[in-house]
Amino acid sequence: MFRKFSLLSAAALSLCLSSGFVAAHEDHDHGDEDPNAPIGEAVHDLPLFDAHIHYKEPAWGPYPVEKVIRLMDNSGVAMGLVSSTPDEGTIELWKYAPNRIVPELRPYHGEANSSNWTHVHGMESYLNERLEKYPHQGIGEFHIRSRKMWDRVLFKSIINTAKERDLFLHVHSGAAPIRWLYGLDKDVKIIWAHAGLGEPPSTVYKTMKKYPNLVADTSLRELAILGRGDDLDPEWKKIVYDFQDRLMIGSDTWVNEQWDRYDNIMASNRAWLAKLPRSIAEKIAYRNAERYFGQDIHMGLIGKR
Repeated sequence: MFRKFSLLSAAALSLCLSSGFVAAHEDHDHGDEDPNAPIGEAVHDLPLFDAHIHYKEPAWGPYPVEKVIRLMDNSGVAMGLVSSTPDEGTIELWKYAPNRIVPELRPYHGEANSSNWTHVHGMESYLNERLEKYPHQGIGEFHIRSRKMWDRVLFKSIINTAKERDLFLHVHSGAAPIRWLYGLDKDVKIIWAHAGLGEPPSTVYKTMKKYPNLVADTSLRELAILGRGDDLDPEWKKIVYDFQDRLMIGSDTWVNEQWDRYDNIMASNRAWLAKLPRSIAEKIAYRNAERYFGQDIHMGLIGKR
């Protein structure tokens, strides 16, 4: 059985290499394919795992939970990693579609925001109470904007909590805070948000190589990776190939404008995945997420909750 998902804009159509895409029902026999050939149009058969979704309070009115899931359906996004400001947004979305949402706990709530959350009284208690109450699989996405936020005592506590519960830390920062966190504990599990947005590809490569357990989501990097020619940007291609087992795509719906263009964003991700061999495209599209979060991600989830 096939389901057709329409893309809603000319830009998305162009980026996604077709006027629409058809989601395949189950597994296909790919025995005759050249394993090194780009997956091309067959990229539309792949379910996507969106590793960077926010469902923040300003989105709750214009984008009720059922509309969010429809947007995911329209782009073939079978499942997503969600954090929100405040956490109630994540929980409402998870309650509505528990088979589609992997929740993670963002520290931001009340007066705690991306610039001051490490200095807000009671942060450890807040995190522990929410983690005890709901099945979050990560802590974050949180920002480390400056050295003033490098609170050793707080982060040692957060890392210990994460390790006890086998959770990722989803960290929005440059390379220096990543090095600092691994200095606190070499075994901490980190998803590097936006693959270090603001850092050049050379620094991303060096950091990923230095820390073999570091995972990254590529949200907001899709156009840079896609490049301008027939192949991926050369520097990003090296990152993608060398660290193919540690990358996930994402949308970053941090403002409502990102929800407005969600189809375009996911089409951009399919456009660069289309230039990869099937084995690599599948890993980054969803198979890596299956390993990280213990999920079975497939197109059969589309249209369900």
